Amino acid sequence: QVQLVESGGGLVQAGGSLRLSCAASGRTFSRYNMGWFRQAPGKEREFVAAISQSGDRTYYADSVKGRFTISRDNAKNTVYLQMNSLKPEDTAVYYCAGSTLAIVPVGSRNYNYWGQGTQVTVSS
Repeated sequence: QVQLVESGGGLVQAGGSLRLSCAASGRTFSRYNMGWFRQAPGKEREFVAAISQSGDRTYYADSVKGRFTISRDNAKNTVYLQMNSLKPEDTAVYYCAGSTLAIVPVGSRNYNYWGQGTQVTVSS
């Protein structure tokens, strides 16, 4: 089992950048495919990005491709989401999640573990 704690959210102007971090407990972090999701008020949770266990494969939602970068440091048990060129529509609570599936999933139902989320607000 793994516990996930996100940090790095905040208020930023449109066009700005933030880097989210997700620290995982336990010694098996490298066994998990990791993902970032977000949920805006009144909307369903949506996929943002995912990364394989070793970090050699990454996946992105079309809405963030070219602006966001997911990465991980297995030695530090941490996954990151670098967010550049932020837009007001990126405003949401961002969650990191871990999956024990052999493939890297993009659906939230395929993730076993979730953090509590961190708020990102982008002002226009």
